[in-house]
Amino acid sequence: MSARIAGLPEALQALASGRISATALTRQALDIAQAGQPTLNAFASIAHASALQAAAYSDRRYAAGCPRPLEGLPIGVKDLIDTQGLETRYGSAAYRGHVPSAHAQVVQTLVDQGAIIIGKTTTHEFAWGVTTASREFGNTLNPLDTHCIPGGSSGGAAAAIACGAIAAGLGTDTGGSVRIPAALCGVTGFKPTYGRFPTEGIFPLAPSLDHPGLLGAGVADVVLLARALGIALPDATSSVMPRFGVIRQIDPVPLSTEVAEAFERAVGSLARVHECVEVDSAGLFDGAFQAFANIVLTEGAVTHFSRHDWDFINHHYGAETVERLDRARRVEISDYASAQTVRRQLGARLGQVMDGIDYLLLPTCPCTAPRVDQATLGIGTWQGTVREALMTYTAPFNLAGFPAISIPLPCPSADGRLPAALQIVARPGNDGGLLGIALTLEWLLASR
Repeated sequence: MSARIAGLPEALQALASGRISATALTRQALDIAQAGQPTLNAFASIAHASALQAAAYSDRRYAAGCPRPLEGLPIGVKDLIDTQGLETRYGSAAYRGHVPSAHAQVVQTLVDQGAIIIGKTTTHEFAWGVTTASREFGNTLNPLDTHCIPGGSSGGAAAAIACGAIAAGLGTDTGGSVRIPAALCGVTGFKPTYGRFPTEGIFPLAPSLDHPGLLGAGVADVVLLARALGIALPDATSSVMPRFGVIRQIDPVPLSTEVAEAFERAVGSLARVHECVEVDSAGLFDGAFQAFANIVLTEGAVTHFSRHDWDFINHHYGAETVERLDRARRVEISDYASAQTVRRQLGARLGQVMDGIDYLLLPTCPCTAPRVDQATLGIGTWQGTVREALMTYTAPFNLAGFPAISIPLPCPSADGRLPAALQIVARPGNDGGLLGIALTLEWLLASR
């Protein structure tokens, strides 16, 4: 698809100067979104009428000389997040026809500043998966290679950005659900410090791990929305050079050859400008993935069994979710308690590792996008599920609550289509610093 929506900063300049109207920009976004639906299925619904109505209001504000900070900018909102007057089915047939009476708090903040919702982007059912596949609504596909998954569970937002329908959108990240699809689709995905963005109006998966997040075509697109949500970047005149800690592997999942090569090239380029030191990660992430899985299973069960009985779940939920909730009925509270112990220990170890280090650098995912319907994969001598492979490098930072961002690296695959990605992690609370350094590293890597 050749047509692409402009990036948010460029679009904002064009709107302010009168080179384009909000109505024209919104129509362009809607047209690209609609054209991509038969192939990609990136949107759960496209909000033609309400988006154009909002665009007309934005045009009147520009004409009156009183635009808001995001006036007239088209965005997508993950189908897990409530939107007033727009069907929000949480990726599940059980909620078909559900129309919230109010926006989620993060949505309201962006809409109040002038952003225009052009549609609800697809999600794995209840955000409980990494493929954004659905027997009920159809699979979402990767725009870079439609034989491959876009990742999940915010796969629709990443696919919509990668195909050019939007330049940014809202997602959620419980174990990598913003960063994984960003990595597989070649866009940017940002998960802030746990608790930094409000979760009010977002269907919970595992409340102690859930993070609202942002996706964008580039870091600047994410920064614009993050600023609107209250994250300020540090003073650009600061002369302090950050120190990076490099993590090359999280056991037991090794890197594929192409991802390892892309990561080493990136670290080599950055090391010419910044101090990069090797982090001894032996034992650092021990038990993290299993602890994450146990917490999600337990808290997910509480979420769903507090809403519906087993008969409703068995008849209205997808088979994958039913199977997980069936397993959850046999979870012991001691398993959950042990997982929380691992979580606290991981946070303490990461804090110690980052003494004297400003940011961690590691791959976002150990491989490029798996193929559709591929349940397992092998990387080197390791064999396992796609879920474990894709989440091993992201889930620890949900457990610890550390902010993290994924930025794309040059395409390492043989056909040049599928990208790798660099994950940058900061200490809790340093969200603005993380976005600022991501802007710098994005520029450095693009200029090499």
